[in-house]
Parts: sequence; C-alpha cells; structure tokens
Amino acid sequence: MYLQQFYLGCLSHASYLIGSGDMAAVVDPQRDVGIYLEDAAKHGFKIAYVIETHLHADFISGHRELAALTGASIYLGAQAGAGFPHVPVHDGDELRFGHCVLRFLETPGHTPESISILVTDTEHGSQEPYAVLTGDTLFIGDVGRPDLAPNRTPRELAGMLFDSLHRKLLTLPDGVLVLPAHGAGSLCGKQMSVERSSTIGRQRLENYALQPKSKEEFVRLLTAELPERPGYFALDAELNLSGPTPLADLPVPEGLAPRKILELQRGGAWLLDVRPSGLFGGGHIPGALHIGLTGQFASWAARLIGLGPAVVLIADDRNEMLEARTRLARVGMENVAGYGGMAAWYREDLPVEEVPQVSVQDVHRERERVQLVDVRQPGEWEALHIAGALNKPLPKLTAMLDGLDRERPLAVHCKSGYRSSIATSLLQRAGFGNVMNVTGGIDAWQACALPLIAPSVMVQ
Repeated sequence: MYLQQFYLGCLSHASYLIGSGDMAAVVDPQRDVGIYLEDAAKHGFKIAYVIETHLHADFISGHRELAALTGASIYLGAQAGAGFPHVPVHDGDELRFGHCVLRFLETPGHTPESISILVTDTEHGSQEPYAVLTGDTLFIGDVGRPDLAPNRTPRELAGMLFDSLHRKLLTLPDGVLVLPAHGAGSLCGKQMSVERSSTIGRQRLENYALQPKSKEEFVRLLTAELPERPGYFALDAELNLSGPTPLADLPVPEGLAPRKILELQRGGAWLLDVRPSGLFGGGHIPGALHIGLTGQFASWAARLIGLGPAVVLIADDRNEMLEARTRLARVGMENVAGYGGMAAWYREDLPVEEVPQVSVQDVHRERERVQLVDVRQPGEWEALHIAGALNKPLPKLTAMLDGLDRERPLAVHCKSGYRSSIATSLLQRAGFGNVMNVTGGIDAWQACALPLIAPSVMVQ
C-alpha cells in the first residue's frame, strides 16, 4: 500500500493519496489538483475515489474538479446534504482496493458531517488499522473548533466531538498513526502542533483536549475563548457544498498600465502588493495592502479583503502574479482584475509611499519617542510582550485605532515581521503617515536580550 501526505504550508493543509493495486483514493484535495494526477501517474494508479472528511470552510477543495478529470466518485459524510453527485458515507462503510481497506467512521463535532477514515493494509494478513485520517476532528495537539456549523450551537457540536473522540478515535490501538487535515497556523483549531503526524497513544498522553475530564468540562474548555471566525469561512463551505468553478476555467489576469490600475483603485478595487516586505517598504503604490507570498498569504487576504471585491495584484513578474492568483483561488478569491509592477509605476513618475524597516535595537533606543504596536494575538501577548507596547491584534487592527497618536511615529511588530508588514499597510491606508516595520519582531527582540515582560517575571 502507498500512502502519501501532501502538505500545503501556506494554508497549513494536509491532503492524502492512498494507492494499492492499480487504484487510488485522494482525501481532502486542494483546489489545484495537478499534484495528485502526477503522483498517481508516477505510481501507476487510477484515481477512483475522492473523499472529503467534511465540508471545508478555510479553503476551496478540488473534489469536484478531480472527480471530473478522473471519473472518480466523491465520498462525503451522509449528514452533509450535498447537491452534487456523491456517495453518502455512513458509519462502518468500507472501500476496498488492492490490499487497502478504508473504513469510515462518522465523527461529528467539528461539523455535523465530519468523518474519519481507518486505513488498513492487508498485504501481510493484518486486520489492524495502520492509520486514521482524522480530518478536522483530531489534530496533533488539538481538536477541531466547534463553531463553524450554522445550524448547531458550539456547545452542541463540542458535545458531539467529545463522543466522537471517546467512543471512536480513542478506542483505537495506541500505535495507530494519526493523520489530520491541518497543522499549526490553521484557524480550525486553537493550538495545533507543527508536527504533521502522531499516534493515538501520543495524543492520548500529550493532547490537552484529550486529558481525562468529564463531557461538561470538555465542552466548557472547547467553547471558552473561541478564536475569531473569519467571514469567508461560511462562503467557502457553501462553495464546497455546491462545487466551485474548475481552476482551469478561471481567466488569467492581464497586465495593466499604471493609469488603469489607478482607475480601478479609485473604483474600489484593492491593490494587493505581494512582494517581500523589504521591497514593499522601499516603495509602493499609496493605498496598497501588503501581504507577502512567504507566509499565510491567502488566509490573510481573505480575512482582510473578503471574497467579493476586485483585486489588482502588484507583483515583480508574471510568475509571482500567477502564484498569487492560484493561492487566492484556493480560498475562493477569484475576482482578480489584473496585475502590474512597480517598474512601470516609477517610469511614469507616479507617487509612492515607503515603510522604513527598522531593527529592534533602533526601536529600543527610541522607546520614549515612538509608539510601539504589537499586532500579535492576545495569547501571544500574554505569554510575552514588550513593556509599553499596545496590543492591537491584526484581524481587529482597523477597529482599534483609538488611542494611537497620528502625530507620533508608529513602530509595528509581530513575532517575526510578516504580520507587522501587513499592519503597516493597513495603518497607512487609515491615514497614519509615519509608520515603521520592526524587522524580526519579538523573536529578534528576544534574541538581542532586550527587556520583555512575561507572566510574573521580567526577562532581561
């Protein structure tokens, strides 16, 4: 049996191809499905099954496109109520091909239709499962958030999740490999590990949500301080239920002259600058939003812009633009009106803005002069922060501008410099003129042994 994990770092998303004999199944495919076609062809497999562990809310799945390209059948939890052709999965149903047995478990909680998939390799006579693909039910170090279903309360879903974990997944042998659909950085849980696999036994010991507790205690734990639910999640789930436009059918954005870019911007389009923070800081179009391709680009774009507004990409070249367009499509952002670069902008001598990139030493020396804004999440702030800094988390930054002095310089930091660069562009859009990005963020501050405040202790 062949089992391959494909990990898409920019969305913290894991998908899988399982093959045996001459057939294969793909589980939770990303929107651009070429990687599965290539891997299946390389190993001589025909993709016959496409399986969704649930209706994903944080990305657009490639289930329908992959099925159309291969003739595969789509398998989905029976509670989903999907309108497109599919096989509704019930507890105990099985798929068998070659030496592989896939047995489905209904594991509601993250969503009502969530399923997990037991994987057994019978080549050497074993009837014990080798792995379990847990979707968003069980993560490494966490469990799925229980607040994404529109017709269920978080408490109801958390109760269902407790039962799914304790009556099904935690009854499996300790050695069974756990393969989830997401890792650290995903918004589908609170504190996922950077590890991409584990075992039932390790999770039983190490996962905070699986420690011995009553159902009521579990529900309280899971529903307390739920992370922000991005607005685009509901739209992505709806698109996955109905079936998105095939990626190949989306138009390729055209190159735009600077004057056309200005015209679109004045008409309400967002200018999305995808270049590295240093290049953005060195010179960019006034009013542009900066989100670099090096991090969680598409998630931040969908959270800050939404799925509907027109977007003009500002990129160094066509390849960079195409990468950005694909990543945006993965979360359902399809309204890309075109693209342009700064070289043409400079040639026409049009105005630019800058964001100085300053070191932590510079900021430390100027602490009395500058306002320091920390755009990390509250939990990160509580664990460790710089004295006197103002915590204004990036997702809520534009609604938390009160208390900032527009006449004083603003130095913005996060953990490493990625989110803070996004924040500087938002602050400039809001009319703040003297904004700086702190390169390296609090990681650099700590590495330079500058003073930090941690719970009950001052770090020198």
